[in-house]
Amino acid sequence: MWRRILNPVIISRVHLTLISRSPFTMQLKTTEFQSLFSDGLNSIAEIFEKHKFELRIAGGAVRDLLSGKRPEDVDFATTATPEEMKSMFQNAGIRMINNKGEKHGTITARIHNENFEVTTLRVDVQTDGRHAEVEFTTDWQKDAERRDLTINSMFLGLDGTIYDYFQGYEDLKNRKVRFVGSPKQRIQEDYLRILRYFRFYGRVTVSAGQHDPATLEAIRENASGLAAISGERIWVELKKMVVANHAAHLLELMYKLGLPQYIGLPVEGDVEEMRRVWQYVKDHSPKPMTVMSALFRSSEDVEKLDLRLKISREEKNLGLFLVKHRGQLLKSQDDPDSLKPYTDFIIDSRELDAQSKVCELLKYQGEEKLLAEMSRWSLPRFPVSGHDLRRMGITSGKEIGTVLQNLRDLWKKDRYQMDKDELLNHVNKS
Repeated sequence: MWRRILNPVIISRVHLTLISRSPFTMQLKTTEFQSLFSDGLNSIAEIFEKHKFELRIAGGAVRDLLSGKRPEDVDFATTATPEEMKSMFQNAGIRMINNKGEKHGTITARIHNENFEVTTLRVDVQTDGRHAEVEFTTDWQKDAERRDLTINSMFLGLDGTIYDYFQGYEDLKNRKVRFVGSPKQRIQEDYLRILRYFRFYGRVTVSAGQHDPATLEAIRENASGLAAISGERIWVELKKMVVANHAAHLLELMYKLGLPQYIGLPVEGDVEEMRRVWQYVKDHSPKPMTVMSALFRSSEDVEKLDLRLKISREEKNLGLFLVKHRGQLLKSQDDPDSLKPYTDFIIDSRELDAQSKVCELLKYQGEEKLLAEMSRWSLPRFPVSGHDLRRMGITSGKEIGTVLQNLRDLWKKDRYQMDKDELLNHVNKS
């Protein structure tokens, strides 16, 4: 999506610095932008216009629209305070939900079965690297100054006017990722921005290794700040980064900058294995844990990651599975191109996600041919049940279990082709 040509109609252009008061502006007229307008948005816009408050689309949605993509989530910014918004919405009979963000200036209005999250312009009064005390403002540039990256600091008026205070559009066209102003200051306001930098680098840039040395030095100097960031927030960023472009380069760079010990990655991670595996998986939509597992040298590394990041049970189980079975342990020694050892494993495991795990293992091992076969393979149903054996007069539970296992082995040996009658005939013969 980032390779699409950015070609809106430019009205005016003014380059600026942090102390500039005049933004670069341009007019956006695209189908993606027009598609955002609904009965709900039109109603919200009318309310703000009636009360003479400005309302603009903010942050990532602007970045996506300039990249030719319709954003999945649209956040709005306004000059109205939370109290003023509540008064406007109440008078208009609009329901408000999820008031947890109100102290940070966010009000969520629900109209025409849509939610609209609107946040008052803010400046950071005090930060501790995780949270910020904010003060409301009507100055759009001051709000832009507190955002992390230039490409995320733009606003879009509902008339299509882009307001760009820090050359975010220029950086987006040039596939460049920069912090707004001082990298050190932006990072110290919220240390998670270190990982956001890496994530957006993988999402936006064309080539690996084109980092500003001052930015990397700021990351190195402030890496320890990530120790205080919650594991859940770190994992959200890591999961997106490790399946995007340049993932191997970025993970290796994170090791060089001393980040792993603060974010749950093994300090002595197997970077060489990770680079090798990335070449296998990058074109096959790997799950994040498939890439991460290449760094792990043992199951203990998976446990430590889980302890720090609180990953899901499914993610943890996949990591343990890959660490245990990588190295082609399931591969047939007699026929290395056979899918059967993998299908037998799936059938024997009787886990709902066994086939998904095996697919990730095949990606990890670079088995493209077997992966293609596995994607076409459907789990066959074993045709015999304990009820069938009881009707044949076998009543012992232990004996039923033994017979079923013998029949299952026979069925697997025949490549799952034998039907119920053929299998039950073997019971009669025995």
